Amino acid sequence: MSDSRKRHEALLYHAKPKPGKIAVVPTKKYATQHDLALAYSPGVAEPCLEIAKDRNNVYKYTAKGNLVAVITDGSAVLGLGNIGPEASKPVMEGKGLLFKIFADIDVFDIEIDATDVEHFISTVKAIAPTFGGINLEDIKAPEAFEIERRLKEELDIPVMHDDQHGTAIISAAALKNALEITKKDISKVKMVINGAGAAAISCTRLYLELGAVRENIVMCDSKGVIRKDRETLTSQKAEFATSQDLNTLEEAMHNADVFIGLSMGNVVTPEMLLAMGKNPIVFAMANPVPEIDYDVAVATRKDIIMATGRSDHPNQVNNVLGFPFIFRGALDVRATKINEEMKMAAVHALADLAKKSVPEQVNIVYDEVSLTFGKEYIIPKPFDPRLIYEIPPAIAKAAMESGVALEPITDWDKYREELMERSGSGSKEIRLIHNRAKSNLKRIVFAEADHLDVLKAAQRVHEEKLGIPILLGRKEVILALKEEIGFTDDVPLFDPKTDEEEARRGRYGEAYWKTRQRKGRTLSEAKKLMRERNYFAAMMVNTNEADALITGYSRPYPSVVKPILELIAKDKGVSKIAACNLMLTKQGPIFLADTTININPSAKDLVKITQMTSSLAKMFGMKPNVAMLSFSNFGSSTHETSTKIREAVAYMHRHFPDMVVDGEIQADFALNSEMLAKEFPFSKLNGKKVNVLIFPNLESANITYKLLKELQGAESIGPVILGLSKAVHVLQLGASVDEMVNMAALAAVDAQQREKKKK
Repeated sequence: MSDSRKRHEALLYHAKPKPGKIAVVPTKKYATQHDLALAYSPGVAEPCLEIAKDRNNVYKYTAKGNLVAVITDGSAVLGLGNIGPEASKPVMEGKGLLFKIFADIDVFDIEIDATDVEHFISTVKAIAPTFGGINLEDIKAPEAFEIERRLKEELDIPVMHDDQHGTAIISAAALKNALEITKKDISKVKMVINGAGAAAISCTRLYLELGAVRENIVMCDSKGVIRKDRETLTSQKAEFATSQDLNTLEEAMHNADVFIGLSMGNVVTPEMLLAMGKNPIVFAMANPVPEIDYDVAVATRKDIIMATGRSDHPNQVNNVLGFPFIFRGALDVRATKINEEMKMAAVHALADLAKKSVPEQVNIVYDEVSLTFGKEYIIPKPFDPRLIYEIPPAIAKAAMESGVALEPITDWDKYREELMERSGSGSKEIRLIHNRAKSNLKRIVFAEADHLDVLKAAQRVHEEKLGIPILLGRKEVILALKEEIGFTDDVPLFDPKTDEEEARRGRYGEAYWKTRQRKGRTLSEAKKLMRERNYFAAMMVNTNEADALITGYSRPYPSVVKPILELIAKDKGVSKIAACNLMLTKQGPIFLADTTININPSAKDLVKITQMTSSLAKMFGMKPNVAMLSFSNFGSSTHETSTKIREAVAYMHRHFPDMVVDGEIQADFALNSEMLAKEFPFSKLNGKKVNVLIFPNLESANITYKLLKELQGAESIGPVILGLSKAVHVLQLGASVDEMVNMAALAAVDAQQREKKKK
């Protein structure tokens, strides 16, 4: 992607459909005058009076307990420097977004126009009653140290400067595990810290808490080794000044066991790595360019344990592993501060999590056979679903044990369940699909690339490295549209109607004719059909000249499905295909089937549809819990619709007893565990979170998924065709660019899975 294109896309993302990345959403009913009278005057007076009696009631009646302020003065924003409070706001909104999607914490971002420490501190103290916690962000050193110290002392809510402590906590967990793998004693290792800013100082202090010895540490800044005889050292640099006779980073690296980089890219050379001791530990955390390139480092030293801040290499030191979950645990016990005990609890919890058996969902996301604790897996992955229920309890316990928790937790099992419920946001599933698609790029045919939105989707797939797009359609139109949207990169382009594709059409037509010659199709007809884009595209996949196909944007669904079913064979053992939509709801992902293919499936059909949909759920790393829906519950009706559901369920209970499936059941009972347990305690779905819904007919399934999409704002991925032998997927007419991109990513993952089965 060109720099101008990246700039345009970034600006458009932040500006449309409305400016910014976060919003305030009501959490109470407000439709009637009665609701409004409770929300505001006169009803609002009652909680006000209760809070006036006891200030702690603010946590009972307001959002304070789940509200964090992300606060900056804009003096040290990312790699942009002192750009001021207004210019820092997009970054602070982004931090708020991460708090919400990873730990369900609400955020107000606060940008303060303050040029001195006292002004900043007094402003934060004045607004602190609004918040349950304060995350300081992007404040330059040394002011950041004093600001955090004072606010922690003078406020009774958690305060943390993430730039300091986030990196410190994550890297300390990684360091703990790396030392364990190399069988090195932290009290004896020689450590070089390159960088002397807020993050480096905080990291080094935490390493001392972990057991490192100050005399074994050499810290460097842009001038070289920080020595005790250097003049005009800040108090923070003086804390780690050495008396060793060293001057340069190169000298410091000789026989070092550990290198911690928090500086700038490409300052470490292969020669420096070679000078380090046996089994060196190197954390090159400068972003986006590490202190030494990952591939260069591992090629230079086979015995190295390497970590970076980048997501495209093993062992990413990513602050998102820390701050959302640290604040989650602190808020949930109403901690008055985030102390050293809580930070160290986060270190040990993260380190321990990396040693536990990794859920298949995580292996799938990162395209690993099995992630196991070792040199290339010393720290959990950011998409690990266990983070939300493993890290906050450790923080909460440390807060309680250190005496800073005002509302201790007594039922830890219930707390873990509550944390799991907080992780229901569907956007996580989209990120997982995209990351899997990136792990092994597949060739994806966009059969309608001469439509602007389809071409935009193909461009996104190309630029985000989700796949290798193959453009199909009118060549002159595609080239003109590419120029219009700045899609300058060369990608494969085919126009099925042109003379230059005559040989390919002939080859495809003959292959197609051989499968249809006894079904009334002539060779000339077969070759003529190859001028049609969907026939041409399907044959590209059939002949393995492409791995996946996306089509259906510009034509009604039935007219697109027909040629697909003619050309693409069913998968082995499949008698009838079906379609499923993955709905990304606030309660988590739910698979709905059959949404577009089978109008009135039989009991036998429903069994097959259930099996195929369950397999799709497993492809996402989820254990399927299937509810087969009806207007009746467990025999309450003898209508044929209910009867066929009962027959299908009975068959599955007999032949697939290990499947978690039950019905016939009404949708509200399927999705409301309390109602289900009370009325139908015998159901196999009790104690399970239903994530697959099988409908009795196409009408009910199609209406439901479209209602969820339009009324509830649930994102939809699909319809995903189930049962074909190739990764071919048909969009709904007029699908959005985002829907097409997500579908393309899913098609890529589908193709990856098929490739694995063949091996």
